[in-house]
Amino acid sequence: MRIVLLGPPGSGKGTQSQRLVERVGIPQISTGDLLRAAVSKGTELGRRAKEAMDSGRLVDDSLVLGMIRERLGEPDTRKGFILDGFPRNLAQAHALDHLLEALKQPLDAVVQLEVDYGELVRRISGRRTCADCGRVFNLLTSPPSGANLRCPVTGEPHRLVQRPDDNEATVSERLRVYDEKTRPLIDFYRARGLLRVIDAEGDLDAVTRRLAQVLGVPALRAVAKPKRPARRKAKRAAAPRKRPAARKKPASRAKATRQRASARKGGARRPKVARKKSAKRSRTRRG
Repeated sequence: MRIVLLGPPGSGKGTQSQRLVERVGIPQISTGDLLRAAVSKGTELGRRAKEAMDSGRLVDDSLVLGMIRERLGEPDTRKGFILDGFPRNLAQAHALDHLLEALKQPLDAVVQLEVDYGELVRRISGRRTCADCGRVFNLLTSPPSGANLRCPVTGEPHRLVQRPDDNEATVSERLRVYDEKTRPLIDFYRARGLLRVIDAEGDLDAVTRRLAQVLGVPALRAVAKPKRPARRKAKRAAAPRKRPAARKKPASRAKATRQRASARKGGARRPKVARKKSAKRSRTRRG
């Protein structure tokens, strides 16, 4: 499944992308992550991007597309991918179309996350990013908890920092740019029959269920049940074995056994056959 998540800043694209990664098993591709990775690795694209950033210029769309092309060539994208934060304008959308057509990896769906702008201001002011692994949290809606308390890179608690543009003073300008540049993508993808729109306000799990429903993917990860045969086998091994019941002798055999037992006692008479033989012997001696 090949997906693009659209939405204004603070709509939850990053958080929902991470949840889709866990449930569907396809990678999240963020242009910000690609830029940082390319710069840290020192690739040709990374060096050119670093020059642009160091000089205060925006990174050219051609550089970003080159990084996306490289990323889509990796083995983990064969099942699909989630594009988060790209495209941001119509020019990038057209360029992405040509790139995916050349790679024979067309999009399956584009999901627009709708949130009231007043709620966006509240969310953005509470957003924090781990300085080590880059995972995004929100102190108001999705703080670190459970298995996510520790950073997978350092093994220590997340070092949460606030991005310079994640404050109320800059939110209004960012939303203005979004309305001018990015919102036209809604009509662009609707005309291609790819657009899905969901309400991204409210409980985080509820938003995940809505997203999963429009994409036709499981909302929650299935939990494997223990196998019953193994438990039954263990119980049989622990239980002591029962001895087979003694077979009952037939009534006639039991009676014969009692007769032999009484014959062995001192007062018992000899069998008739034995008496006849003794009498015959005595008569022979007399004659």
